[in-house]
Amino acid sequence: MDQPTVGILHPGSMGAAVAACAATNAAAVLWCEAGRSAASAKRAVQFGLTPVAALGELLDRSDIVVSLCPPAAAEDLAHDAAGHRFDGVYLEANAINPERAQRIASLLAPDATVVDGGVVGSPPVGGKTPTLYLSGPTAATERIGVLFEGTAVRTKSLGAEVGRASALKLAYASFQKTSRVLVALAVGMAREHGVDQELIEVASRRTDSYLSEPQYIAKTAARAWRWGPELEEAADTLAAAGLPPEMLRAAASTLARWHDVKDDGELTLIDALDRLAQP
Repeated sequence: MDQPTVGILHPGSMGAAVAACAATNAAAVLWCEAGRSAASAKRAVQFGLTPVAALGELLDRSDIVVSLCPPAAAEDLAHDAAGHRFDGVYLEANAINPERAQRIASLLAPDATVVDGGVVGSPPVGGKTPTLYLSGPTAATERIGVLFEGTAVRTKSLGAEVGRASALKLAYASFQKTSRVLVALAVGMAREHGVDQELIEVASRRTDSYLSEPQYIAKTAARAWRWGPELEEAADTLAAAGLPPEMLRAAASTLARWHDVKDDGELTLIDALDRLAQP
């Protein structure tokens, strides 16, 4: 198969690095200069991307378009591509929800083939090797896989259903990013009372990720009747320190869905998750 021409929308820190990896197996990787910042131009030069003056030229010349931009802009970019009747493979690799990914696939059909993508990990520079999860039509996902063969971007297919890759990306991000915010709140609360170093010492004794222990969800549910009020107390403590309490109040509200399984030692993971899904 001939090497494809690839277009990147737009070369941010992740997009430019991913595009540079694609260049390994592409005839050229294009980016559109129109309306982009000096920082974008500098990144594009750094990663060896080829500039074009207008989006229409990028779309006309590209066999594969990679959309990696702030999530809010994802559908606008897809509308632009649809308006130009782009008819290649469109990799929708933004951190958007599955319904939006499916809307974009419908918007670009039947001219283009949309592959849903989700990048998990840091930009592929300095030895970092993120995984690009893919879902969508088999031939198109295989083509994306070939594009990144032998590069720092690993690919893994999740099947033919558009939205699966986006769901995995957001499920992971919801834990990973919320956890970082919770760290900030916990340390902020401890610092207000002069015990932040002691908190860090306590935490250093355990380095495992709770996300790797889903079996503990049932125990969490059984203890929700105690944990919810405890989090409300913690939220009050945050508020008294001038720190935002809303995240902990939301967690307490979530725990309230399990109040009817107080101290239920027989509860299974499936039971707990089913109850969580019921208002």
